[in-house]
Amino acid sequence: MKFSDISKPSSDLLSNDYCSNVTLKAKSLSAGPVSLSIETERSAAGTLSSKIGGKFAYAGLNFDKVEAKADGSNVLETSLVPCPGCKMTFKANKGADLGLEYTAGKMTTTGSLDVLNMSSFSTSTCIGVTPAINLGGDLSYNLSGDKAGLSSYNVGASYASGPVFASVTTANKFAQFNVGVMYNVSNDLSLASSTTHSSAKACNVLAIGGAYSGLGSVGTIKAKVGSDGVTSACLVKEIAPKVSLTASGSISGTDFSTFKYGLGITM
Repeated sequence: MKFSDISKPSSDLLSNDYCSNVTLKAKSLSAGPVSLSIETERSAAGTLSSKIGGKFAYAGLNFDKVEAKADGSNVLETSLVPCPGCKMTFKANKGADLGLEYTAGKMTTTGSLDVLNMSSFSTSTCIGVTPAINLGGDLSYNLSGDKAGLSSYNVGASYASGPVFASVTTANKFAQFNVGVMYNVSNDLSLASSTTHSSAKACNVLAIGGAYSGLGSVGTIKAKVGSDGVTSACLVKEIAPKVSLTASGSISGTDFSTFKYGLGITM
């Protein structure tokens, strides 16, 4: 497990599938050794924009994402495994980062260097202390400019046993603590919460929500309430083999003028 994933179970339940746009995604289109994907999004003004991507491998080098966007920008992500447990990555979008991931036993260490401007370096480590407990930390260092030096450092821990998951991570150089909790009430129902704690505010409930999949052919229903008063809900359903539909909506308080909806089809 990477340190960036230490709170993943609870954060995914409260963030994944909620949307406020209309999209159509076609994945895994085969063109010989290349796997293609096309995504089209409809804006609030009714205009359509698309991006096309692909992935393939050549001579041991994996091109994990080669993407062209409607605005003319491009994305390139590659990876290479020089030895077991070690993966080198390169990601170019608005910047360019050279990364390294190394896994040995229950410990995973990552590093990333901005090779475009040589302005920053970051690293993280996460280790499974026991089958139920993970501990880790990360730090970032500015290499140039007036703010050269250590820019951030944080630690975190997670616990998972049976139906219970909990995580605690720091933010803003230990000025804030983030707590994520998830409880699987049954095979069909899961509940989660996300809170922050700091000297400025003892407890800030960012979101409380859940997911229910016990209605058979209806699909998975998710809902959450945020501290900003926004209530969100979504439905995820497989409408045909390998074709899923996601319908989402949100409203602030009881003001229906703030209602937003999203619709996505993935095939």
